[in-house]
Amino acid sequence: MENQIASVKKIALPNGLLLALTIIVISVIVYVLGLTYDQPWWQSLLNLLALIGFIFYGMKAYKHDNQDYLSLGEALKIGLAISLVAGIIGAVFTYLFVTVIEPDFTVNMLEVARVKMIDDKPDMTQEEMDMGIGIAEKMMSPGTLVTLGIISSLFMGFIISLITGLIMKNNRPE
Repeated sequence: MENQIASVKKIALPNGLLLALTIIVISVIVYVLGLTYDQPWWQSLLNLLALIGFIFYGMKAYKHDNQDYLSLGEALKIGLAISLVAGIIGAVFTYLFVTVIEPDFTVNMLEVARVKMIDDKPDMTQEEMDMGIGIAEKMMSPGTLVTLGIISSLFMGFIISLITGLIMKNNRPE
């Protein structure tokens, strides 16, 4: 059992690091293109494909290192470990981005949200708008963004690990 834990670490750390770097590079490209506040659809798609790819590759490498055996539990451990490493590194990047690189991020995103609310529901009262902006403001604090980043990374990692693990599993004969 100790060997399996070391093997999960050996797979999760480099794959999680590479996943985080891939997502950070995509974010930097979006920032350089001036699309940070537009939240382009292709950014989410590329992030999802990277997550799927690195989890799949990690499971494949683990399975190869373990005589072609992979249980669903091991698959979940690998996927969640990769997601956790990437989520923590991504959270650090997010914190640095919203506090150092783009300190007006929260203010600008709130303005984007306000404009979108007006466009989507022009008959919205000022009270409703204030309430919506208040909720958005709480969600845009650096601490909340970091926490939600890690939680969403683990959630998506779990879903992808579960599906990929069910497809790739090959239990050891008893």
